[in-house]
Amino acid sequence: MSVHFRCASTPNAYNFIFHIIYLFISVTMVSAVIKLSAVLMLVGICFADISLKPVTEVCLGCMCQAVSGCQQGATCEGDACGLFRITWAYWADAGKPTLPGISPDSPDAYASCTNDPHCAADCVQGYMRKFGQDCNGDGVVNCYDYMAIHKLGGYGCKGDLPFQYVNVFNQCVAAVAQAQQG
Repeated sequence: MSVHFRCASTPNAYNFIFHIIYLFISVTMVSAVIKLSAVLMLVGICFADISLKPVTEVCLGCMCQAVSGCQQGATCEGDACGLFRITWAYWADAGKPTLPGISPDSPDAYASCTNDPHCAADCVQGYMRKFGQDCNGDGVVNCYDYMAIHKLGGYGCKGDLPFQYVNVFNQCVAAVAQAQQG
């Protein structure tokens, strides 16, 4: 008997994972130590994956497209920097990620991170770990919620989003889905 699943950050996914674990334990004839080790490893892998990088690469890409057009070379304009248009407060709430060799207390730490695509993506991941929530009330925390949190902030994600931002985001998601199908 083989069962396939992937880890995801929804209550239904947790129920599914625990159902699979229950089936594994009840169906196989394995020692209790091996069963417990397998359960702990599976749960640890799933929860680690969810908690470290809650936002998928596709979601990050579409958020970037919606907020800035993902134009390489984007720098600081006004109070926001980089491809994701990250403010200092957002960066600080995300845990002040930095490029290697730069202290979070360095005067260049914020701008150097937010203007670097990889560090900026880590910043978004950190922010979503802190503020991830169901913004649209559908019972699932997913890319649409992260998109709202990114634009409206961790405390305002249930507000109205700008039409153009949502439109570009939805077009990006649809284009990626179409590309993956064909």
